[in-house]
Amino acid sequence: MPDFYALLIGIDYYYPRTKNYNNLKGCVRDIDKVADYLERSLKITPEKITRLTSPLPNTNSSADVRMARQEQAPTYQNIVNAFNQIAETAQAQDLVYIHYSGHGARMKTIFPELKGEGQFDEGLVPMDVGDTGHYLRDVEMTTLLKRLTDKGLIVTMIFDSCHSGGATRGDGEIRGSRDGEPDMNDRPYDSAVATREDLIQNWRLSIEHYQKEGWLPNQRNYVFLGACRPTEYAYEVAFETGNDRNGVLTYWMFDTLNAVPTGLTYQALYDRVKGQIQSKFPNQLPMLLGESDRLVFGSEIKPVQYSLTVNQVNSEEVTLDGGLAQGLSRGARFALYPVGSDFSDITQRFAVVEITELEAITATAKILTAQESGIAPVIDKLEPGLPAVMESAPLDLKHLVRLYQKAVGNREYELPPELAAKQDPALEQVRRAMQGNGWVTEVQGNEEEGHYQVAVDRQGKYEISRLTPIENLTPPLSIDDPDAPTEVVKRLVHLAKYQTAQALDNPTSEFKKAIEYELLDADKQPFPDPNHISLKSGDRAYVRLKNISSQLLTVAILDFEATWKISQIPIQGHRGAFYSLHPEEEIFTRLRFEVPNREYYQQSKETLKLFVTCGNANFQWLILPPLDSQQVPEEDKRRYYALRGSLHAAHRNAGTPHHLTKRLSKIGADTNNPPTLNRASYDPDPNADWLTQSILLTVRL
Repeated sequence: MPDFYALLIGIDYYYPRTKNYNNLKGCVRDIDKVADYLERSLKITPEKITRLTSPLPNTNSSADVRMARQEQAPTYQNIVNAFNQIAETAQAQDLVYIHYSGHGARMKTIFPELKGEGQFDEGLVPMDVGDTGHYLRDVEMTTLLKRLTDKGLIVTMIFDSCHSGGATRGDGEIRGSRDGEPDMNDRPYDSAVATREDLIQNWRLSIEHYQKEGWLPNQRNYVFLGACRPTEYAYEVAFETGNDRNGVLTYWMFDTLNAVPTGLTYQALYDRVKGQIQSKFPNQLPMLLGESDRLVFGSEIKPVQYSLTVNQVNSEEVTLDGGLAQGLSRGARFALYPVGSDFSDITQRFAVVEITELEAITATAKILTAQESGIAPVIDKLEPGLPAVMESAPLDLKHLVRLYQKAVGNREYELPPELAAKQDPALEQVRRAMQGNGWVTEVQGNEEEGHYQVAVDRQGKYEISRLTPIENLTPPLSIDDPDAPTEVVKRLVHLAKYQTAQALDNPTSEFKKAIEYELLDADKQPFPDPNHISLKSGDRAYVRLKNISSQLLTVAILDFEATWKISQIPIQGHRGAFYSLHPEEEIFTRLRFEVPNREYYQQSKETLKLFVTCGNANFQWLILPPLDSQQVPEEDKRRYYALRGSLHAAHRNAGTPHHLTKRLSKIGADTNNPPTLNRASYDPDPNADWLTQSILLTVRL
């Protein structure tokens, strides 16, 4: 069994006093909450937990406990020493958990050769930072973390702090600088972590392979959960009694773990925490980087069940974090489940809701009664952060299926006489399997055209076609297999979702002139005919994106593959829900294209679809696994991966293909509550706030 090591750092009291940072009130209480959970629920012995805390003087926070345990103060040197002690003691595959609650900051860089003159470092604020002391900077943190991951340790880092500054708002204290500005004071250039040369080398190595998103490079060697994005605020407030504060990230994280103690992935934990925080602090969006599919406080990788997230709840309706840009329509129905539950078990549903109003990236849905949905809503269980899974599409998105009886004979398009008696029962089984699935329905009437046709082929297999048989649906499904009709319907539902997402378009968008999007060759030059791009398997190319507007844009690129898989392109190696593209920012993402499996494919037709919004939309809602199981072993190595990532990371990121009923996807959060409008107020068109653009290409052997 692996060992477990924890480093818990909580700083309320900063000494010597500094003009940049106020004392805080909830950070040591955060650490008390974490330590209590580790000891009580996980049975971690105290000697495996290193606590560095700085409580306020003359308070009952945990000063007596700290003195009794002879805890050290969270000075710069002590924090570095604690990291190094774990790196020296722990063995490969041991679990390491690091939790920091305190101020975070931006400061004038001491590494201009890395970041440029006039740029900034980000980092943690040790107790003894004063006006002339050390920060623990991001460049140093990268080396400390590398020592842990190079040894094969399984690392989780939680930072309940600001990345930049802030000010007190309402009853919430901001964990950042007093004036919200970066610290421009001259600070020491020396480091207790490593030599300057080693720090620079490790930073360059990390950033060469991984996109930096805030504190740390975004890679899969660890899990990082941060309280907010780099330009946002991390709040601490009193949740329960009196003036006893906690950081909102820490509070909701352990509230979730106490409610759902086992089996949660970090993605499921994040979704619930994000929903709770966003419902109360829309300007604080937590960040999740790294192995989101790892079990909390564990090493096992578990397939992620994607879903929408509930952002707001009242007695009659909920707000979901997906909208027009993700292909939602009025009338779509979603089931609300407990956090961490199995979406294939419909008995666990709390309620069913139906979308009534849509914005670009949010939706309002009414809570349906038992008469309307067949399930009585459990109102007292509904809360922000619950997963919402689509149960049925509205009528305008349902796909029609024709069950086609072939003539019997010896011609190529006729059914052999020996299969004549099996044809009707085989199609009837598909008809029964289609009942109540919510996405496909049988054509009513001989004159009505269908999206798909299901028939029996000359080998006694089910055949799905659109004018001609649809390729890359494997393995074949025999009409003699009692499970085959259900699998046929699952394939039909998958195809309906794939082609609905592929057809998403918004020709009226105001973003048409806001962004440049193109695929360039290996030399970053345009292709001769951008409408007919052809590549050889193994070729490299670049996706170029440039924000030519004056506002921050949220972008994501999905790949619609020949295997009926929808995957997300990691923009510059970033595997988060979206990439924030700043005004005038231009980026290039290097990709390698391959035919999925040379044994079965001579070529592969692909669509790279760009989604653009001005909010924090998460288009992972649209992700689907492949339907072609013949190429799964090769697919598991992640057929597309940014070359800024490593092949090792790509292997670990692929995971196991999900069963279709468990592969429903999640949409990211909108950080701005829509304003209340008077009758005469301007009502913006939500269709103006999102855009799609597509690049078509062919990859040949």
